Amino acid sequence: MSKKRISLVLLTIIVMMSMILSACGGSKGSSSSGNQTDKNANNSTTGAPQEEVTLTAWIMPNSPKPDKDFMTAMKPYLDQNPNVKLNVTVLDWGSAWTKITTAATSGQGPDILQLGTTWVPAIAAMNGIEDLTDRVEELGGQANYLPASWKTTMIDGSSEVYGVPWFVDARALFYRKDALDKAGLDPATAFKDWDTFKQTLSKLNGIEIEDQKMTAFGVPGKNDWNVPHNIFPWIWAAGGSVFNEDNTKVTFNDQTALEGVMYYTGLANEGLVEKASLEKNSSQIESDFSDGKTAVMVSGAWMIKNFATPEEDGGVGGKTAAQNYGVAALPAGPAGPSTFIGGSHLTIFKGSKHKEAAWDIIKYLSSDEAQLTYSQLSGQLPGKRSVMESLASDPNYKALVEATNYGMSYPSIPQWGPCETALVKYFGNIWDIVAGVSGTYNEASIQKQLDDAANEVSAILNQ
Repeated sequence: MSKKRISLVLLTIIVMMSMILSACGGSKGSSSSGNQTDKNANNSTTGAPQEEVTLTAWIMPNSPKPDKDFMTAMKPYLDQNPNVKLNVTVLDWGSAWTKITTAATSGQGPDILQLGTTWVPAIAAMNGIEDLTDRVEELGGQANYLPASWKTTMIDGSSEVYGVPWFVDARALFYRKDALDKAGLDPATAFKDWDTFKQTLSKLNGIEIEDQKMTAFGVPGKNDWNVPHNIFPWIWAAGGSVFNEDNTKVTFNDQTALEGVMYYTGLANEGLVEKASLEKNSSQIESDFSDGKTAVMVSGAWMIKNFATPEEDGGVGGKTAAQNYGVAALPAGPAGPSTFIGGSHLTIFKGSKHKEAAWDIIKYLSSDEAQLTYSQLSGQLPGKRSVMESLASDPNYKALVEATNYGMSYPSIPQWGPCETALVKYFGNIWDIVAGVSGTYNEASIQKQLDDAANEVSAILNQ
C-alpha cells in the first residue's frame, strides 16, 4: 500500500470516528404490494455449504425489529439449509463505524457485513472487505442495479467491486391530497418544476384541514443526520456537482451550486417553511406531516409502511394523513430532476473463515423473493432493479421508483467520511443563517459557508 493511500486511510479513520451518519440515511418501516417470486429462491443455492457452519452477520437497525426482520427474510434459506446457523448482531449507526474499523484493522469481525454506501470505499481501502469482482456476474452484475447505487460498490477510478446493493434509499415528495384539493391544485402539475413548486407551496401555506392550519413545507435543518442529503438534490437539479469529474477539485461552491442552495433555503426564508422546523430532524418532520402540521415533505419509502401500519404496532395508520397522502418526484430544476440515492450494501469481511458460505447467503439475499421480503420488512426500496420496478404498479411507489432513474450518489472515495463531516458542519451553519440565529441571509453569507466548506474539503482531498 502506498504512503499516500495509508495516510488517506488513517485520515478517514480519525475523522470518521466522530461521524454517526451513513448515506443510507432513512428511517424505519416499509410497505410494498404485489408478490414477485423467484422460482428458485426457496431452493438451496448451488454453492450452499454441505458441512455444519455457523456464520455471523453484522447489520444496522434497518427496521423497527432489525434482527427479527433479518431472520424472517433468511428463514426460507435456513429451512432449506439446516446445517447453516446464522448469528446476527445489530450495530447502532452511532457506534458502527468505530466497531467496523476496529474489526478491519484487527482482522476479527463478522462473516457478512452491512455497509452504508459511503462507507464501502473507506473499508475497502483499509483492506477490510473482500474483492467480489469475479463473483458479481453470478447476480447479473451491473445491469441488475441502479447506476447510482452500483458506483458506490467500488472506489472511483478502480474497477474492483466490493459489495452487492442490498437496499436503496431514495427521496421524493410526500403531499396531502386533501390539502391540494382544497387549494384547487392538480398533483400532476403542482410539483413539475421549481417555479410551479413554489407557486404550489404559496397556495398551500396556511391552508386549514380539520380546523388545523398547515405550513406548506416541512424541512429539517441543522440538527438532522441527513443535512447534506437534504441539500444536494437541489444543487444537482440546478446543474451543480460535488467535485469535478476526476474528484480532484471541489465544485459545490460554484455559482450553479449556489443557485440550488439559494432556491431550497429561500423557501424557508420566504415563510413557506416554519422556522422552528429548522431545529428539527427528519423523524420530527415526518411526525409533523403525519400530525397534519405540514402539507408537503421530502421522505423515503419507509413512510409508506408507516402509513400502512396501525398505531398500536408503531405506525401512523390511524391518522388522517395516512388516508390522504400522495407521492411525487422532486421538482425539476434548471438542469432537470434529481434525487439522492443512498442505501446499504452486503460485503464479506476480509477475515472471514467462511467466505464461500457467506457469499451463498448474499446470493440468497439478492434473489427476487428475499429482496421483496426484506423491502416489505425494512421499508427501503429493493437494491435489485427488477424487483424495485415491480413495485411501480402501486401508485405510492411509482414516483419513488421513477425518481431512481435520475438519482445521484456521492463520489465513491475513501475520504468521503471526513468530507461529509465538514459538509454537515457548514451546511448546518447555512440553516442557522436561514433561521435568523446567525448572520444575515443573502447570497454573500451563504457563499461564504460554501467556500469555507470547500476549503476544508479540499484540504482533505489533498492529504
